[in-house]
Amino acid sequence: MANVAAVDIGTNSVRLLIADDSGRELERPMRITRLGQGVDVSGRLAPEAIARTAAVLEEFRALVELHGVTRLRATATSAARDAANSAEFFDAAERALGVRPELLSGDEEARLAFRGATAGVAPSQGPFLIIDLGGGSTELVLGATQPEALVSLQLGCVRMTERHLKSDPPTSDQVGACFLDVERELRKASGIAATRARRVIGLAGTVTALSALQLGLRRYDASRTHHSRLTLAQVEASFQRLSRADVATRRGMLVEPARAEVIVGGAAVLLTLMRHFGIAELLVSEHDILDGLCGSLRSA
Repeated sequence: MANVAAVDIGTNSVRLLIADDSGRELERPMRITRLGQGVDVSGRLAPEAIARTAAVLEEFRALVELHGVTRLRATATSAARDAANSAEFFDAAERALGVRPELLSGDEEARLAFRGATAGVAPSQGPFLIIDLGGGSTELVLGATQPEALVSLQLGCVRMTERHLKSDPPTSDQVGACFLDVERELRKASGIAATRARRVIGLAGTVTALSALQLGLRRYDASRTHHSRLTLAQVEASFQRLSRADVATRRGMLVEPARAEVIVGGAAVLLTLMRHFGIAELLVSEHDILDGLCGSLRSA
């Protein structure tokens, strides 16, 4: 049996998916490394962030070898796109993982997210609006069986946190500035006719963390969060709880405590986006760009 694997190196986290040739998931670990630490301000990847990420890639390489993976695809996204010294990171990543990651454009990231998110959903539920809310960027994709309109926006949980939410907890002025910044960036999404979508699907760590919080989970359980629902009212209530708490309190509220530092920024993006497009409810998906990457390897 030929196993395939995909690694997604994001601004906030690094994730691995190993699957067999039927698409059955064998491993799906995630580690928060904050590769995009300070990139929005400095335009460069910090040496300690590169080192943290490379260490996780070495760990993932061991898992890939353990499962006898025959095809591996690794990609890097927003933080690497923004950084002037991304070549330093790609060299370190190649040494750690054994393959050189591809630098995905925002459009490529959006197409892969669409493929992964819609794979387990009946086409009759479309057209779909996919919201892939990452650490440095957010991709919006509209389509039925394939992307018909897409945009990659400079919005993410790490970017908004570092840009605006500097106090612990953030002040009302900081939160207001964050909301205004998100609204300004959303003007670039005028080509996304969200009202066409019959089903909105939300992806990535902020969305799944808010789902786990809403479900009252004490431990991460993808079988519970996958295809759960989040309403606008629930996102609003969670944002209010999280934004009024300090980091130490938020760590106790989340199933992934390491996400506590950036969850308010991510929730602010999702809340503003849902308000902007008039989204009353979204479907939470654990299937995302990793599933799209593995699918591309199986169909190659």
